[in-house]
Amino acid sequence: MARCAFGLGLAFVALGAFPSTASAQTLLDALSSAYTNNPSLNAARAQLRSTDESVGIAKSQGRPQISASVSASSGGTDFRSAFTRPTRSVFADSHSTNLSLEIVQPLYAGGRISNGIGRAEAFVRAKREVLRNTEQDVLFDASQAFMEVIRDSALVSLRESNQRFLSEQVRAARDRFQVGEGTRTDVAQAEARLQEAVAQVNAARANLNTSRAIYRQVIGSDPKKLNPASPVEKLIPKSLDDAMGRAQREHPGILASIHNVDAAMLNVKIAEGALLPTVSLSGSVTQSWTGGESATSTNFSTNRQVGVRASIPLYQGGGEYAEIRKAKEDLGDARIQVDVVRDRVRAGVVTAWGQLQSATASIAAARAQVEASQLALNGVIEEQRVGQRTTLDVLNAQSELVNARVQLVQAETNRVIAAFGVVSATGRLNSEAMTLKVAHYNPVEHYEAVTDKWIGLRTPDGR
Repeated sequence: MARCAFGLGLAFVALGAFPSTASAQTLLDALSSAYTNNPSLNAARAQLRSTDESVGIAKSQGRPQISASVSASSGGTDFRSAFTRPTRSVFADSHSTNLSLEIVQPLYAGGRISNGIGRAEAFVRAKREVLRNTEQDVLFDASQAFMEVIRDSALVSLRESNQRFLSEQVRAARDRFQVGEGTRTDVAQAEARLQEAVAQVNAARANLNTSRAIYRQVIGSDPKKLNPASPVEKLIPKSLDDAMGRAQREHPGILASIHNVDAAMLNVKIAEGALLPTVSLSGSVTQSWTGGESATSTNFSTNRQVGVRASIPLYQGGGEYAEIRKAKEDLGDARIQVDVVRDRVRAGVVTAWGQLQSATASIAAARAQVEASQLALNGVIEEQRVGQRTTLDVLNAQSELVNARVQLVQAETNRVIAAFGVVSATGRLNSEAMTLKVAHYNPVEHYEAVTDKWIGLRTPDGR
C-alpha cells in the first residue's frame, strides 16, 4: 500500500495557522489527552467497575449467612378468686429476654451458585470488550477532531489568501478602468468574486470555530499549535484480506458478543437449576432469660441446634418452566447477534478500506491538479498583461487553483482519518498499540481487588 505524508496542502498550517507556542502539539499528544480526560471513556470505565461487583454478588450466594436477633417482653397476670369473701386478687408480673444467633451455609442450590458466578464473569469479560470498543471510538473521534481543526485552519488560510488576491485584482481592475484600459464589467466581475471570497472566509472561520469546540469536547483542551502527522501507518494491514481476518479475530464488538453467548448459556443452566433440590446446613444458638418481681430467681436456658435442610421443588406454578424457555430464546438471540456483529464489522472494514484507498488516490490527483492550476494561473496573468486575456480569465483561473488546493487539503485530511478508520475497524486502535505516553488503565486491577472481598463499604479508590 502506498504511504502518503502531508504535502503542501497542510504543511503551512503547522507554521502559521496557530499562535506560536514553545512546542507543537502532536496527534499522539491529543490522543493521550483524550484517553485520560474524555468523559465518555471514564464513564465506560466506571460501568466496568460496577460490573466487576456483580461477581462478588454472585459469590456471596454461596457464602454463609449470619444473623442475630434480640427480643424482650414483659407483662403480668391478675388472679381473682370467686369463692372467697371478700374477693381478693393477686398480680404476678413476668419478663423474658431472648438472644439468638443463626448461621446458614448453602451446600447445593441446583448449580445456580456456580453458574451464577460464571455468568457474572462472562458479563465482566463482555464489558471489558465494550470498554475497548469505547476506547476505540474515543481515540478515533479525537483523531478526527484533531485533523478537522488542522483542515479548517488550512481552509481559513486559503480563503484569506484568496481574498487578498481578489482584493488586489479589484484594485488593478479599477486602475485599468481609470486609465481606459479596462471596462466597468471587469471591475464588477472582480468585485463580485471578492464579495464571494469574503463570504467564504466567514464560513471557513465559522467551521473552524465549530471544529475547535468539538476538539475541546473530545480531547478536553483547546487546540493550540498542532503538528500534522499520521502515527498509525504501521498499524494498517497490508491488504483487505489481512484487515478482514484481523477484525474477525480482534474486534472488541465481536468478542463482546461471544462473551454474551457464554453468559446466556449459563443463564439457561441457572433457570434449569430452579427444578433441582437445594441443600443447606444451619446452626443456631438461643439464650433466654425469664423471671419476674414475684419470682425468687431468674431462669436461664440455652438452646443449640444444628441441622441440614433439603428442599425439593415439585411444582411452583409453572413460572420456572417459562423462565427456562425464555432463557433458551435469549441464548438463540445472543448467538444470532454474533453473526450480526460479524457482518457489521466486515462491512465496516470494507468501507474504511475503500475510503483509505480513495483518499490516497485523491491526494495524487489533487497535487497534480494544484500544480497544473498554478501554472495555468501564472500563464493567464502574463497573458492578461499583454492583452491576450481578460480579467474574467484571471478570476476563473484563480478560482480553479483555490478549489484544487481545497480538494488537496480535504484529501490529505481524509487520508489520515481513513487510516484511523481502518485501524479502528480491525480492533487495533488502543493506547497500547498507539504507544501513548499515559498511565494505561488496567481493568484487572479493580476486578482482583473486589471479586473476593467479603466485607467493606469503601471502593478500592477510597470512596
